[in-house]
Amino acid sequence: MGWVSVGLTVVLVLASLGAYAYYRRIEGGIDRETINVGASRPPETGALNVLLVGSDSREGDNKKYGAKSQGLGERTDTIMLLHISPNRDKATMISFPRDSMVVIPTCEGRNGTVLVGGLRQINSAFNDGGINCTIKTLESLTNIKINHFVKVDFTGFKGIIDAIGGIEICLPKPVNDPKAKLVLGAGKHVVKGEQALGYVRTRYALGDGSDLSRIQRQQIFLTKVMQKVTDGGLLTDPGKLNDFLLAATQAVTLDDKLSLDRMLEIARSVSGMTTKELKGITVPTQPYPADKNRVQFSEPAAKQFFESVRNDIEVTATPAPGRSAAPKIENSQVRVQVLNGTTEGGKAALVASELAAQGFVVTQVGTAPAAAATSIRYAKKDAAQGPAYGDAVAARLSKDKRTPVVGKVKPVNSQPYESKVTTVPDGPIVQLVIGADWPGVRVVSAIPDSLKDKVVDSTTNPCV
Repeated sequence: MGWVSVGLTVVLVLASLGAYAYYRRIEGGIDRETINVGASRPPETGALNVLLVGSDSREGDNKKYGAKSQGLGERTDTIMLLHISPNRDKATMISFPRDSMVVIPTCEGRNGTVLVGGLRQINSAFNDGGINCTIKTLESLTNIKINHFVKVDFTGFKGIIDAIGGIEICLPKPVNDPKAKLVLGAGKHVVKGEQALGYVRTRYALGDGSDLSRIQRQQIFLTKVMQKVTDGGLLTDPGKLNDFLLAATQAVTLDDKLSLDRMLEIARSVSGMTTKELKGITVPTQPYPADKNRVQFSEPAAKQFFESVRNDIEVTATPAPGRSAAPKIENSQVRVQVLNGTTEGGKAALVASELAAQGFVVTQVGTAPAAAATSIRYAKKDAAQGPAYGDAVAARLSKDKRTPVVGKVKPVNSQPYESKVTTVPDGPIVQLVIGADWPGVRVVSAIPDSLKDKVVDSTTNPCV
C-alpha cells in the first residue's frame, strides 16, 4: 500500500500555500487522533520523524474491498518512517517490511484491553493496537522519536491520484491479480483510481512475490507522486489544486499536534528540498528461520542502520536478504564452470556461450547428475569470496538462483571451454548447475558506457 507516502506531500502542500483562511477551512475537515504512548520515549534530536501507514479500513466507501478483518476496523500492509534531518536538507523514507518478526512491547488494544508484548509480525502492532501501538513498537525498535503520523485509506488514495492526473508506470509483463483488482498488459500505462490502488497493493503478480519487492515498487511510485505534485503544475492551477486538497483531506488522518501552524513550520523548513533529496531505504533484513514467508532484522546491520539515522550519518541501500555486502564483482573477474543437469543435449555449451558473451570467463563445460533446481555453487574453501562471485552470475539469470556454500558437484564428461580470454583471473571458481527449472540468461543490449546510467535493463523494464 504505497499510497501512504502521499500523505506527507498532502500535508506540506496544504501548509505551504498562501490563502490561509481557505486552507484553514480545508484543514478543519481532516480527521485526527492523539498520540498517547507514555512518557518513556526516545530523546529529541532536532530531526523530524513522521510515521506513514496505509489503512485498509472497510468503513464507508471502503466496504467494497471486503469485510472487516477479525472484527477489527483496519489493518496495514505498509509502514514507513520519513526522517527529515535537523538541517532539513535531506530526507530518508525508511520502509519496514510487514512480514518482519519483531518484539512488540505491551500496548493497549483497540478495544481497551492490554496486549501482552512478545515476538510477532510487525504489522500486528497496528492491526491489534492501532497507531499508538505502532508508534510505541517502532520507537522501541529504533530508538527514534516519532513526532507525527499520517494515515491514508483506500478510497482517499484513489482520489489523490485521480486529482493529479494519474501516474505513469511500466509493467514488465501482463498482470492479472483479482485480489488487487489489477488487470493490465505489459508496457506503459497511466494508472488512476482502482488501477493505481491495485498497482501499489499487488504483491505476488509482480517482482519475486516478496514484500521487499513490493516496497521497492512503492518507493518508486512515491517519488513519482511527489514529483508530479511539486513539478507538474498542480500548485499553479486553482481548479486542480482545489480537487487535490479536497481529496487529500478526505484521505488522511493526522495526529492532533500536526496543526496548520505546525504544517507551515515544516513546509518552510524544507522549502529548498527537492525530490532528489528523498532517499528510500528498507530496513536490513534476513530470512526468518522458523518461517520462510517471514523476515527478521539483520543484526548488527539493523542496529547500525538506526544509529546512522539517529545521528544523521549518510545511509545507503542495504543488501537484499541473503546477499553479500561485498564490493560488486565485475563479470570479467568471474571464472565459471557450466554443467548441464537436464536431459537437453548441448545445454551447457549454449549457456556457456551466452555467459561468455557477457564477459564471464567460462573455464569448463560438462554434465552433472540430474538436478530439478538450478543452483550456483562454490567450494567450502571459498566461503569468504564465493557468495559475491556467485551473486555476479545470479544477477544475470532471468530468475535469481543460489544455494548455500556446498562442496562442488562432480562433473561428468567435462571438458575445457575454449574461451577467447587470454588472461584468466584469480578468485574462486563458480559452478553453475543447470536444472530442470532453468530460468535462462538475461539478454543485455550493447550500450555505450556514456549511456549506461540512463538505461534500465530491458529484461526488467520493457518500456525503455
